[in-house]
Amino acid sequence: MRCLADIDWTTWRAKDLATLCFVLRDDQVLLIRKKRGLGAGKINGPGGRIDPGETALDAAVREVEEELRVTPAQLSEGGTLAFQFVDGYSIFVTVFRAEALSGTPEETAEAVPLWTPLHAIPYAEMWVDDALWLPHLIARRRFDGRFVFDGDAMLDHELAVAR
Repeated sequence: MRCLADIDWTTWRAKDLATLCFVLRDDQVLLIRKKRGLGAGKINGPGGRIDPGETALDAAVREVEEELRVTPAQLSEGGTLAFQFVDGYSIFVTVFRAEALSGTPEETAEAVPLWTPLHAIPYAEMWVDDALWLPHLIARRRFDGRFVFDGDAMLDHELAVAR
């Protein structure tokens, strides 16, 4: 599996279901530097795996609370991302946008909070696919993507964006 055509997407099922949540406020986005887990050391939005019996929305709120000690509010789903890694791992991510939050972000064992101006998002320190879809989330355009990765290297992708 080194390209999208190698995968039967009609029967593909991710090993893990997860969320990402990006809080936007005053021309800034709340990012994190991950301290552990998939993507440790990279900058991303807060998020993580969906627990059994939990909705994607509930998981997004819980993960932001666990990682940054704040509660996101006014969430809307921005898109979905399907990732297949050549080592066999796969993950399906529901991405949310939050318009507000309560509390002040704090560093935890999982993440360091980073309020970042929208014009200065550090894509070079993020997963390479983020530069493809995050601008659409910020612009409130719905997106759905599929990606094939070998470790940190993106081998193939497709991204559908609603206009």
